[in-house]
Amino acid sequence: MRAATDITPVLEFLACPTPEAWVEWALENPEILLIDHANCEKKAASTALNLLYRYVEHYTLLNRLSRLAREELRHFEQVTAIMKSRGMAYPQLSASRYAGELRKGVRTHEPGRLVDTLLTGAIIEARSCERFAALAPLLDDQLSDFYTSLLKSESRHFLDYLRLAEQLSSREEVERRLPPMLALEKSLIEQPDTEFRFHSGVPGGA
Repeated sequence: MRAATDITPVLEFLACPTPEAWVEWALENPEILLIDHANCEKKAASTALNLLYRYVEHYTLLNRLSRLAREELRHFEQVTAIMKSRGMAYPQLSASRYAGELRKGVRTHEPGRLVDTLLTGAIIEARSCERFAALAPLLDDQLSDFYTSLLKSESRHFLDYLRLAEQLSSREEVERRLPPMLALEKSLIEQPDTEFRFHSGVPGGA
């Protein structure tokens, strides 16, 4: 078992912890957990690459997100290798409403669009890190070790997005924008969902 990474900054950043009802739901759906985790890694890499194409004028952004995209794809390869070793199929899954709902609040004009997109990335990475930490002690040895190994990188990705938002706007702008975005994220995490996903809320009726 790997030594746990300190994710205190992540826990202090988010507006709420993952509810126990979601953790129990995840343990009841181990295959969907892995499949949707793989999908999340692909989406994270795609998001970083899209930003690389859209904002070529920001060299700091290009450098950080290029590395982030490579790391997300490496994680995707690791998840699919675990799935293959367990004889799992890789079916298509519908996406949860989580990321789409978060992005509805992103401003449509620049530079607000970039700042809000980066903050959304920070929130998603922070929640992913927090959920890996919540699940790791409860999983089998292989997955526990793997999810624990992801904490350092996910925490770093959260900080990369947050620091880019501050550097490309200001700390004051970030502090003004974050509270409503985190409040929305909290509501998505605590509200019921009918289908389990890595970023879903609690089971319907929980």
